[in-house]
Amino acid sequence: MNDSTSTPLDALIKQVLAFREARDWQQFHTLRNLIVSTSIEAGELLETIQWKDDAQIAAMLADPAARAHLEQECADVFIYLLLTAHTAGFDLVKAAADKVRVNETRYPVEKAKGNAKKHSDL
Repeated sequence: MNDSTSTPLDALIKQVLAFREARDWQQFHTLRNLIVSTSIEAGELLETIQWKDDAQIAAMLADPAARAHLEQECADVFIYLLLTAHTAGFDLVKAAADKVRVNETRYPVEKAKGNAKKHSDL
């Protein structure tokens, strides 16, 4: 892919891979370890709202330091997802778009609109 067709996501993946390579961390980034790390980081993201109600979460977003912490935790999850997809050899953006198409079938508007039920219960 040449630079004229690269996307911001392509540039980010290159940046993440260069960061990892400079530290010789690829040896630790097996698919298993990346998936485990994604889950751990997702737990840290969840911890940012643990024990908070919706009003407290809204207040948290208004606090620059708390918002920055939330951004950092989201970024950690995103980076591990990118590395997981890269290591497994698939395009994460395409996988997400494919999943949306699957969910459009599982959750037809006429059955799912305004309804939080799982597709198997619609």
